[in-house]
Amino acid sequence: MVFKNIFYFLILLLTSFCSYPVLAQDNTQANGGNASFQLIFPKDAEWNTLEEGKEINFHLQVRGGKSDSIRYSITSGWRKDMKFDSTGHFVWTPTYEMADRINTVKLWPIVFEAVNLAGETVSQQVAFKIMHVNRAPEVDELKPFYVQYKTQNTYQIDMNSVRDADGDPVVFIPVLDGMPEGMRMTAAGEIIWDPSTTQFNLLKKGPRYIEFFVEDQPSKVRTKGRLKLEVTQMDLEPDFKIVPQNQLVRSKENNRINLKFTLSDPNGDDDIATFDFVSENKNVPQSALVKNAPTSYEFIWEPGYEFVKDPFDSLAFNITFYVLDKAQNKKERTLRFLIENTVNEAERDAYVYGLYRGGLVNAWSLLEQMKEKEGELKRAYGRAKKGKRSRSLVNASLGATTGLAPVIAKSSVETRGYITTLGGTTVATLGTLEATEVIGKSTNGLLDRFNYVMQKKNELQNKGDVFAREYAQKSARRSPDFIRKLDEFKALMNLSGLVALELDANWENKKAAGYDEKKVDAAIKKAFKDFMPLEKDE
Repeated sequence: MVFKNIFYFLILLLTSFCSYPVLAQDNTQANGGNASFQLIFPKDAEWNTLEEGKEINFHLQVRGGKSDSIRYSITSGWRKDMKFDSTGHFVWTPTYEMADRINTVKLWPIVFEAVNLAGETVSQQVAFKIMHVNRAPEVDELKPFYVQYKTQNTYQIDMNSVRDADGDPVVFIPVLDGMPEGMRMTAAGEIIWDPSTTQFNLLKKGPRYIEFFVEDQPSKVRTKGRLKLEVTQMDLEPDFKIVPQNQLVRSKENNRINLKFTLSDPNGDDDIATFDFVSENKNVPQSALVKNAPTSYEFIWEPGYEFVKDPFDSLAFNITFYVLDKAQNKKERTLRFLIENTVNEAERDAYVYGLYRGGLVNAWSLLEQMKEKEGELKRAYGRAKKGKRSRSLVNASLGATTGLAPVIAKSSVETRGYITTLGGTTVATLGTLEATEVIGKSTNGLLDRFNYVMQKKNELQNKGDVFAREYAQKSARRSPDFIRKLDEFKALMNLSGLVALELDANWENKKAAGYDEKKVDAAIKKAFKDFMPLEKDE
């Protein structure tokens, strides 16, 4: 009896160690050649079709065989999550990772085997069809959304707190009915909110919650989550914005610099205490910072032409703007200022206008002098013409008297001797021609000089009209050609015939000396109608 038990034990031990996978759907092997020994599985239709996460539980049985003592085993396809004992009780819950949203069906073959004490063995392969089951996303408790005042608050939902067990991509969908006005949520879970004063004050009274959905794709299965909104409890530092947002402020002298500042404090605008600046350059006045409102300031500054000293081309320095709250929390920003040396256009325009006006004043004075000379020559020419006619008559009478002298002074010897001394008629005529050139002036010379003055006066008038019209505007006087044209205009007034005209170099324009500036400008405009006086705003 003992030897018989040892024999059966050895058979079972060899069967467990020497079992092999059965690839055929149904394979029956018996030492005694009995083909009726076979496995019996559940008879339900599609009993081997399983869903992930759903348990299958059945008892494996056999039919036939020479012994009722059966030992069951799995020779292929065993998993750790399966339970199968030697009595044929099989329990298995397929895990969710076996199939996925792309491969929705997974085949899992398992080879079951049965051995009895008679040494008979039977095995059969069963292909289990595992169907994918989509699971809803999961949302853990989220960290609160701490909101600051007058700030565009941004909150990103922590993806470690939101997950999908199947690895499906998820999107966030807001519940609009419960969201405050102005708040928005993106599909990626970013929440953006800039609360108004009323909203912030309401939130100060107590926290509130907003709800949202987490939806997996492409199954569209949703899970609701919620987020707590709360006013920040930290005494955060204030902040300010600068418009324009440039770290370098570049400007020229006499050019206005205008920066705008908007202040904010996460704990409320009433927490702001001070806003000011510190400049490396002491020539920047503190009065340049203007307060428009408790949270609105402007920096208005216009560096003068003397700000950058010659011979430097520019001057650079830093200005640090800062804001303080009541708890002395500080926020500061430093801007770099670069002021470029600039020519004073107003002074240059005034200087160039002085050259323009001076040239026309000299032309006007020379015209006045030439007008006086013209009148003088005109009167001299009249006297010369009149004097020549008188002298011609006297000469003729002298000639006649000379011829009658012996007759008229017939009774007076002394008189006859005196008259005879004048000579005859021919001598008296020669004396008359000499007296004409010595006593009066030549009418031909006076006429030539008169015509020359007229010619030069007309030429100067025409050139002056052109010069006054061409450079009447400030922009025209800024052109490089102005100085050259001014020199040409002055050269016209340096008349080579001043000596021939007998113009007095020390002559002064009595009108220019006796008039004020406005009257002189009016006289110049009368002489040159296109002349434009400098306006006060220029």
